[in-house]
Amino acid sequence: MPPASGLRGGRIAWQLTLTLWVGGVWMLHFVLLPALQQFGLAPLLIDELANYMRPLMMGFAGVCAALQLLVVWAALGQGLGHGLARDLRAQLLALVILGVAGFFAVAVMPNGAYLQLFAYLVVAFAGLILVLQPRPDEAGR
Repeated sequence: MPPASGLRGGRIAWQLTLTLWVGGVWMLHFVLLPALQQFGLAPLLIDELANYMRPLMMGFAGVCAALQLLVVWAALGQGLGHGLARDLRAQLLALVILGVAGFFAVAVMPNGAYLQLFAYLVVAFAGLILVLQPRPDEAGR
């Protein structure tokens, strides 16, 4: 039985945003920056690139996580109360949004770089766990 067009749009939005933000976060931190180190670029140049790219990736991850939270909410078909709070995907997306907010909030602190890296890794691993979860339209199957 083919899904309704609204659920199909939600499925596409879910898969596209999940692929883009989780893949981007992981690719930047675990592939691109180490590859630039192995290539022999100056450490200061790599740090500048990381300081430029990480906030962009985190902002993008926050926007995508908010969109995915809307998809989960629409797929559950319940109010903002118990159904959304008990869903693991919604909890992970809330963790991602809090991690993104924390990333930008600690930027002004004296040792904020370490806390920013921690928030970045929290978002990355929450995204990894989110990838392993079923899509919201598959939850009932």
